[in-house]
Amino acid sequence: MKTARLIAAFCLIAAPAAAMAEATLSIPLTLGPDSQILTSRYSCAGGDPFTVQYVNTDANTLALIPIDGAGRVFVNVVSGSGSRYVSGSHEWWVKGDDATLTDQLQDGSAQDCTTVSE
Repeated sequence: MKTARLIAAFCLIAAPAAAMAEATLSIPLTLGPDSQILTSRYSCAGGDPFTVQYVNTDANTLALIPIDGAGRVFVNVVSGSGSRYVSGSHEWWVKGDDATLTDQLQDGSAQDCTTVSE
């Protein structure tokens, strides 16, 4: 009897999770008069150049960065120097024309990047 209840409870929990896996999320950001959307191109050692979009609003500072072929939203967090953004285990740290992309779960994953001209 307890097993049947556990299985039923698991099914109730798992069913919405499966449906959520296919969900699409849209987050509206109000762009005020002081908001900015900036675009920069970077090249990391051994990789193709890619574009990063920075979205700066009064309440949010984001970076949209392609990781493994998919766009990811990075959120600005406190840093001692430069601008640091995180998305899951990934960290994007920018200072001037230089940046570092790191997967915090993989040792030795830091990639040194620099801005490139179009």
